[in-house]
Amino acid sequence: MTNVGRVGIIGGAGWLGSAIAKALVHSGTVAPRDLTCSYRSRMPENTIGCAWTSDNGELVDSSNVIILSVRPNDWMSVNADAGGKLVVSVMAGVPVADIKERFGTVRVARALPNAAAEIGFSYTPYFMQHPQQGDLEIVGAIFRSCGEVDAVAEESHIDYFTAMSGSGAAFPALLAEAMMMDAIERGIPAGIARRAAEQVIIGAGRLQEAHGVSPAAAVKSFVDYKGTTAAGIIAMRQMGFASVVGAGLDAACRKAQALSIRPEED
Repeated sequence: MTNVGRVGIIGGAGWLGSAIAKALVHSGTVAPRDLTCSYRSRMPENTIGCAWTSDNGELVDSSNVIILSVRPNDWMSVNADAGGKLVVSVMAGVPVADIKERFGTVRVARALPNAAAEIGFSYTPYFMQHPQQGDLEIVGAIFRSCGEVDAVAEESHIDYFTAMSGSGAAFPALLAEAMMMDAIERGIPAGIARRAAEQVIIGAGRLQEAHGVSPAAAVKSFVDYKGTTAAGIIAMRQMGFASVVGAGLDAACRKAQALSIRPEED
């Protein structure tokens, strides 16, 4: 196992920072004594045995790796000099160049975990422009505690994944909601419709994981069978299913890119 050293999470009281902290400790990636989390207003109940502080400078001083987990609109209020340490941002939209300038380090990575980090099933792409020896291994080890990871070659890919995988359960939930509402409109009781739609999503994920077949291959196998599922797939495609998904991802990606635009100074 990669030794990631002492880790500090700025914004460790937030939902994502808290999820990463729990994943690090529960996976054994970081011992509680080597983890410090910061909070802004009220210290949470400490269920994992880490240290807490309201002083981000103190957190930075005591850590080898600093994870920046705050809202993009709030990050400019974080004052800390990383002094050449490894900084890992999980913020959407904020580019590496800006983080380097503000935190005084060239060792900056961007990563994009999603809400499933809380249960160890996140997908996290990460990008680092000029990593020092061992940096990529450390970043990968941190987020493997949360689920699956991939290093990507271009920072723009992180903005795209903010829209795609960063949305976590939202898009499957949207599909489940559409299926549920269709069932209700056809006279199915709401409770039954909800359980059916939810189990379709849960079962599909478990089946994908168990079989390891690519989504394209899975869809092709159903289409080739030429049964009821094939009829549904063909109708959805004819109605522009792929175009609708693409439009949604494009809108989310443009929103992510807009977050990186600095407001004009007075």
